[in-house]
Amino acid sequence: MENGVVGKGYGLWPCLLIYKDLVLMFLVGTSGGQVSVSLAMTIITATTMAVLLKPMITAHRLLLFQTQKHTSIIAKQQKQHGSLLVASSVHQSDNYCKNLVDEFDPNIPIEKALTPPSSWYTDPSFFDFELHRVFYKGWQAVGYTEQIKNPHDFFTGRLGNVEFLVCRDDDGKIHAFHNVCRHHASLVASGNGQKSCFVCPYHGWTYGLDGALLKATRITGIQNFDVNEFGLKPLNVATWGPFVLINLDKEILPQQEADNTVGSEWLGSCSEFLGANGVDSSLSYLCRRVYDIECNWKVFCDNYLDGGYHVPYAHKGLASGLKLNSYSTKTYEKVSIQSCDGGSTESEDDIDRLGSKALYAFIYPNFMINRYGPWMDTNLVLPLGPRKCQVIFDYFIEAHLKDDKDFIERSLVDSERVQIEDIVLCEGVQRGLETPAYCSGRYAPTVENAMHHFHQLLHHVLKE
Repeated sequence: MENGVVGKGYGLWPCLLIYKDLVLMFLVGTSGGQVSVSLAMTIITATTMAVLLKPMITAHRLLLFQTQKHTSIIAKQQKQHGSLLVASSVHQSDNYCKNLVDEFDPNIPIEKALTPPSSWYTDPSFFDFELHRVFYKGWQAVGYTEQIKNPHDFFTGRLGNVEFLVCRDDDGKIHAFHNVCRHHASLVASGNGQKSCFVCPYHGWTYGLDGALLKATRITGIQNFDVNEFGLKPLNVATWGPFVLINLDKEILPQQEADNTVGSEWLGSCSEFLGANGVDSSLSYLCRRVYDIECNWKVFCDNYLDGGYHVPYAHKGLASGLKLNSYSTKTYEKVSIQSCDGGSTESEDDIDRLGSKALYAFIYPNFMINRYGPWMDTNLVLPLGPRKCQVIFDYFIEAHLKDDKDFIERSLVDSERVQIEDIVLCEGVQRGLETPAYCSGRYAPTVENAMHHFHQLLHHVLKE
């Protein structure tokens, strides 16, 4: 840098070389011999380095100042436009996911159609995308009236990232809330049971069964605080038959209005059919089984919706109790019904358990009702991640058999065997979806129309 700051510093170097000896003699002579030659040389070297480095240090400080100033400007701009940057990122992610949605064409007839791409089942961005569009809209089955049969009964659950709480108050009214304390976001309750109020385990804020804030501890001196504005945030709740449902995106409705409309909104024209085929609140609740499965939630649904295709290959015990050639499927707006006649079997237990007809109802997007013989079991599929779901099985039985412990135990063992067989299948499918060898598959047109219908419903919602 001939004309730069550093270049001017290097111009002093020849002068120091010329006068080095004179400086040395001056230092030694004027000190009366107290300054040695080596010390004098050290002083000269230090002075020389100081002269040389000063312009370099000045330049570095200038560069550092300019960098800090530039960084400060960028930080200020990011602060000012942070929301725009986040919005841009979300927009890009949405566009990416919408492109994935378009890789499936719902209008192609099943005979020619490809199944959705594997990215629908593996991509983390797509998982978040569908959570908001599939599970945070519309009515979702979350529990049973049996769980809140009496005043003070409650249960909790999770749907995607939403923690919820359902309870029955002293007057018999059902409430649902976000299970999050308004103070510092702790979960207010866990599990299920009975409570006269909900006390946050973190700082003791207390809420009534109607969600009102009853007590806020140690808030002396707090300003701009209205206790009426800090109750638990409510959710829409309704019941249909033995089921409790919540809705995350609907304005809060009066209980009676919600109960009157949930059937048609959740089940469409299929509500009367299910009620007429033994799906009602007269059944006795027995027990629950919970399975964590290493697969995308849609893999489990697809397996359920293949029209019995996999049954003779994977469930030989179950297949022996069904007349699989009678298997039929009918689709409604948001529901598909698969049915099959019971058949002769080597096991009388299977005949007793399955009865003369088995009915399998899939309610979009993630709820199954299985009615066979004196039994009803339901499967609630909860998405936990792109590669993991939880399936909750709840078992009901006709009231006259609720005390037949031997029959119940044998039947539950048979059911457990089928579930384990399905888990092995679903986890194997998920591993296959992760491989580069697979992108999309095909449908078996004569049996997998319920699965195709499910994918069409998904596509419609994801395109909105």
